[in-house]
Amino acid sequence: MEGRARGSLPFVGMIMVVLAQAGNMVVMKMAMSDGINKYTMVFYCNALSSLFLLPCPLIISRRSGSCPPLTFSVLRKIFLLALVGFTSQMSGYLGIDCSSPVLGTAMMNLIPAFTFVLAIISRMEKVNWKSSSSQAKLVGTIASILGAFLVTLYKGPSILHSPFPPAAVQARHLPFLFSGQSNWILGGFLLAAEAFLISLSYIGQAFILKDYPVVLNIMFYVLFFQTNFSGLLSFITVREPQSWILKVDMGLIAILYSALVAGVFRVTLSTWCLKRTGPVYISMFQPLGTVFAGGLGFIFLGEKLHIGSLVGAVVIVMGFYAVLWGKSKEEEKTVERGGVGGSLASSADEIPLLQDKAWSV
Repeated sequence: MEGRARGSLPFVGMIMVVLAQAGNMVVMKMAMSDGINKYTMVFYCNALSSLFLLPCPLIISRRSGSCPPLTFSVLRKIFLLALVGFTSQMSGYLGIDCSSPVLGTAMMNLIPAFTFVLAIISRMEKVNWKSSSSQAKLVGTIASILGAFLVTLYKGPSILHSPFPPAAVQARHLPFLFSGQSNWILGGFLLAAEAFLISLSYIGQAFILKDYPVVLNIMFYVLFFQTNFSGLLSFITVREPQSWILKVDMGLIAILYSALVAGVFRVTLSTWCLKRTGPVYISMFQPLGTVFAGGLGFIFLGEKLHIGSLVGAVVIVMGFYAVLWGKSKEEEKTVERGGVGGSLASSADEIPLLQDKAWSV
């Protein structure tokens, strides 16, 4: 019973991760629509996140024998991971600024496909096309992606109206969601690039965790390097002194949310889940972002619930059941063999992400 509860923790954790990510897209766009500079916002978010995690390396290092040494090789990999993460971060901010959170959540559905392909190329995911578990994971991946695109691209007739009056809730912020003046082509390209870079970062995190399985330390150094990258870019591109002044408005709320919830909480929790399940498994939760974004719009922005959203959500759930069934079958075979397992997504033979150690936090 205890083992089953521990096994469900990554599932619950990834639900929270995707919910935080979907909320962050809406909050970011609101802040940029209010006039905050996107470059300074990224810098403040990274700086606040790294400052929040600053005590972690100091505390963990004092636990004698509980933390492996941080070698130059590991630090170099973390630096490259931070560079990929910063590029992904900027692509996402610029893409959202050019388009909308709706397009942003749609493009995030590319992450499972990108991650699955990258995991196969890097030999982190072994696929036996004759195995029912591999077939279920493949079909579930495709179904989740198709379901998420269905939610985004097909509306259909409305079946449920929000209890919030749209005129009161949406008057200020809703127009940006479907603005005809947005550069959708450039925004779509940037958001697709963000999806690919996120997938690449999942693979990079898996390799780093093999040599240095200290999640909080990794996150601190990643955010520290990203703070330096964003600070350098901001000082080069932002010339107006007033752009650096923070006010008590939507911009400050967005910075606090993005830094603490979407930054520290989301990234650390997703890395913890990756350590226990692998990159393919956590990438499968990205299509839920479209469902969550639709739900947030329904509750807070007064949007209508359309039949396309309902049908797409059902398809996504079916895809998840297929993937989870495939995962459970792989784990059953692992237990039967009496070993630790086969692929990264379900085991720790080649990349020991699932080994519980004293320094696993």
